[in-house]
Amino acid sequence: MARYTGADCKRCRREKVKLFLKGAKCDGPKCPIESRPYPPGQHGRGRAKESEYLMQMREKQKCARIYGVLEKQFRGYYEEANRKQGKTGENLLVILETRLDNVVFRAGFAKSRDMARQLVRHGHFLVNGKKVNIPSFRVSAMDIIDVLPKSLDLTPFIVASAELGEKAVPAWMEVVGSQMRIIIHSVPARAVIDTQVQEQLIVELYSK
Repeated sequence: MARYTGADCKRCRREKVKLFLKGAKCDGPKCPIESRPYPPGQHGRGRAKESEYLMQMREKQKCARIYGVLEKQFRGYYEEANRKQGKTGENLLVILETRLDNVVFRAGFAKSRDMARQLVRHGHFLVNGKKVNIPSFRVSAMDIIDVLPKSLDLTPFIVASAELGEKAVPAWMEVVGSQMRIIIHSVPARAVIDTQVQEQLIVELYSK
């Protein structure tokens, strides 16, 4: 499967905002965007004013990078969102939020979405009692996600168990720490998705 292999911190600097791709590093003083809050490259400090198209493109890139989705898959999600009833931009964010790797990250079982994606790919999770190793798997209301029993003694899950409660969990899910379980109460509405993205700019870009 294709994936981005470059420097995560350059992606944050390119978007001029923290995308929280590196877990704890993003909250500390070593985050590069703190010392270099401008795009990478020789001309990063002196870029011209962005056009409307570039603003739309940057918003799309920012959203895709936050969720760790490459262009072909992101475009597919947009087309799916466009076929659904309701606002296309909001539908798109709901699709991205209900990916299994994002759910694992939101629940606090991983420091970053990259780490969550790796844990899912390695087959450490059960969804409704069945092993799922596809990060893009979509959860639904009333789904129950458990850590595989034999994986509970692995370092990532020992650390996650000890730190549960330090991170706010979205209202549409519930974490049962004693069982390392995630319960999905409902599909999230746009109002409770805290991703700082102007989804209308993405819709405008793809509508051209």
